[in-house]
Amino acid sequence: MIKYKNLLLLHLIVFIFGFTGILGELISLPAVRLVFFRCSIAAIVLFVFALLTKKFKRFDLKTSLKMLGIGVITAIHWILFFAAIKISTVSVAVSIMASTALWVALFEPMVSKRKILTSEIVLGLMVIVGLMIIFSFETTYLLGLSIALLSAMFAAVFSTLNAQMVKKIDSVNLGLYEMFAASVAVGVYLLMSGGIEFEMSESDFYWLLVLAIVATAFAFVISIEVMKELSPFTVSLTINLEPIYTILLALLIFGSEEKMTWGFYLGTSILILAIFIDTLTRRRARKAKSRMESLQSE
Repeated sequence: MIKYKNLLLLHLIVFIFGFTGILGELISLPAVRLVFFRCSIAAIVLFVFALLTKKFKRFDLKTSLKMLGIGVITAIHWILFFAAIKISTVSVAVSIMASTALWVALFEPMVSKRKILTSEIVLGLMVIVGLMIIFSFETTYLLGLSIALLSAMFAAVFSTLNAQMVKKIDSVNLGLYEMFAASVAVGVYLLMSGGIEFEMSESDFYWLLVLAIVATAFAFVISIEVMKELSPFTVSLTINLEPIYTILLALLIFGSEEKMTWGFYLGTSILILAIFIDTLTRRRARKAKSRMESLQSE
């Protein structure tokens, strides 16, 4: 029963993550200001929660700097992601974000100092084919596609580094430190480039609260906790549904402005298929390794 509860929670979190792109379109603020308010509100919410639950911790300088650094990388990723949405469409930005798996496959071996697997090379080739199809058909959105691709690269760095930190740091403090660093970094940039503008429409304010509290603070903490209870295969397979959720939501909410060419959907399908194949391949590899280790121990 607990497993099914966590599975439903995971699908809810993935749906919420998928709604993030929709919120980026609904909020009229420029990408940099949007990320500043998102991270600032999320940091405040997490800090209050950490104090109330007595979970707040101080860490050594090295660990703190790592978390703060990841927070800055996260801010860059989000700014690029929302910028891509602003100058193109939600579907365009989200489809290219599916290429994050390729960049993780390239970046993770460098961090863990291992060889790139054949399956990862196949994944990379499939993703490249998917990207080439999308870029060749959606020439109107070349700038948005390029910015989204850069965002996916930063997302891969953030994901790989965070995967290591999650093993040592609880989700509340990890989220708090990262959101604090992101808000400070973006805030400093805004101050240096003319100041922080707090004026916004009422609808922007309410959507920002949803984005910061529900789609950032809540989703981040719950996703980490759920991942501790479910198998990596189940988590990976479910997270792969995020671009599908977002594209369908965008079509339902924004209608014709989100309708793309058939080449776009073909390229996106190849990207998503590549991710599912990679997930299945990794599961088989883990099972084979487990069987080998059990045989050796007998």
